[in-house]
Amino acid sequence: MNELERIVVYCGARDGADPAYRTAAEAMGRALAARGIGLVYGGGSYGLMGAVADAALAAGGEVIGVIPAFMDGREAIHQGLTQLRISRSMHDRKATMLDLADGVIALPGGIGTLDELVEAMTWAQLGLHQIPCGLLDVRGFWQPFVDMLEHCIAHGFLEADRRDAFVRASDPDRLVDALRQAPLPPRTAGTRV
Repeated sequence: MNELERIVVYCGARDGADPAYRTAAEAMGRALAARGIGLVYGGGSYGLMGAVADAALAAGGEVIGVIPAFMDGREAIHQGLTQLRISRSMHDRKATMLDLADGVIALPGGIGTLDELVEAMTWAQLGLHQIPCGLLDVRGFWQPFVDMLEHCIAHGFLEADRRDAFVRASDPDRLVDALRQAPLPPRTAGTRV
């Protein structure tokens, strides 16, 4: 069983078109706090990022935000966090977030969320970390992503075992349970990010 002291959550800085996305983000924040699992996220106060952080904090959870220095003023930084870390760059932000976490969960989001998730999955494939990845699949949001991975497999650009590179659930508690049971990617290169 994977010990999960902290989970990095990637998600949108917007609420999205369906109110179910915000509801799910709030449920995720509460679920992590209830299990004593710290939240690591992008440090913003808007959208799903703000919702997951606010819910975790309201439930007594630890919340660590990581935001690059150049975004100060461009994105509203959450003022009530347990800890705020300022990174040098977007790359440093992603590396710091993964270094602080024992698991990854992606909620609905846009290009930034996709970037973070794909980079985490890539680093796992390369053996740079052994962190299980999960998708909170709110109303089938992640199905097109899964379909794209299948497309890559069908065209010979991805190994079929990459289907097992993540777990997926529509309920936060079930997703955390699945992350605890998920097989870890093998470590093949150096140290953690």
